[in-house]
Amino acid sequence: MKLNVYAFLLSLFASAMFSGGHAVAHHSFAAEFDFEKPVTLQGVVVKWEMINPHGWITVDVAGPAGQKVRWMVETSNPNGLMRLGWTKNTLKPGDQITIDAYRAKDGSNTANAARVTLADGRRVFAGSATTPQGK
Repeated sequence: MKLNVYAFLLSLFASAMFSGGHAVAHHSFAAEFDFEKPVTLQGVVVKWEMINPHGWITVDVAGPAGQKVRWMVETSNPNGLMRLGWTKNTLKPGDQITIDAYRAKDGSNTANAARVTLADGRRVFAGSATTPQGK
């Protein structure tokens, strides 16, 4: 009888741990981004997500013909960002920002942020310990 109770509690715990969310995989900078392809993005914040395992800035940037080009820019993890002074309110939709980043190897409009120049002119580090320091 005791074994059945333990088995039930273990299965209940496992169900709670693995349900209700999506799986996330952590990766190294070099696995997805190319430090030899820096990019500077000037645009308008659409969305700021300070989530694990990495934060994400969705930003609309003017393309070559003036059309909006949407970029997804990965930042460091929330804990690292908070240590640097970031909060969930650091970026707001409509903010004009500049992001110094590194392009994704797959050529998509995805990048990994190194630094962000905020709407008020402050430059803040947004990368992880493995993000190249550059510039």
